[in-house]
Amino acid sequence: MMNAILKSISFIFHPILMPMLGVLFYFSKSPRYIPIEIVQAKIISLFILTVLLPILLYFLLKTMGKTSTIYLESTQERITPLILNSIIILLILMRVLPSSEIIELYYFFIGILITTLSCLILAFLKFKASLHMAGIAGIFMFYVALSIHFSININGTLALMAILIGAIATSRLHMKAHSYKELIVGFFMGFIPQLILVNYWL
Repeated sequence: MMNAILKSISFIFHPILMPMLGVLFYFSKSPRYIPIEIVQAKIISLFILTVLLPILLYFLLKTMGKTSTIYLESTQERITPLILNSIIILLILMRVLPSSEIIELYYFFIGILITTLSCLILAFLKFKASLHMAGIAGIFMFYVALSIHFSININGTLALMAILIGAIATSRLHMKAHSYKELIVGFFMGFIPQLILVNYWL
């Protein structure tokens, strides 16, 4: 039973879904008036680019023999998906979320790009930083920054996120997907870029 729960946590909170969690949280909490048509267009565009497209690319890479599982278990398997993901994020920054529109989300995705490139560099160096921890840590820091920026009380959400961070770390260790070092490095790879970029929009 516990094995199934831990595996489900790793699957449900896959790094692919993290950007959308940040976007949906932003639009649900932002006090700014943004026309509903624009919100819907942004969400649909970002869902296609950050969720559907990476999934389709994964199946393409799997068909070509470049990956074996969606968890990208080896450093070699990570290189091509991380390169493709970096290109997708650049496209988002240029076409969907330019700095002139929604500054908070623009820098959120800048942080994601930095995290992705950092993990890519580590993959070239044969180090497998945890993408799960990088994703959840980046989201956590973004939520903290938004709570300060908009002066909103989301202590319950932050407490839940802290529990999820622990659960995801436990899940990855239980599945023998990562070492403690890889989890810690992954966490800071996601957390630090968002923390540094807060200075540009908070």
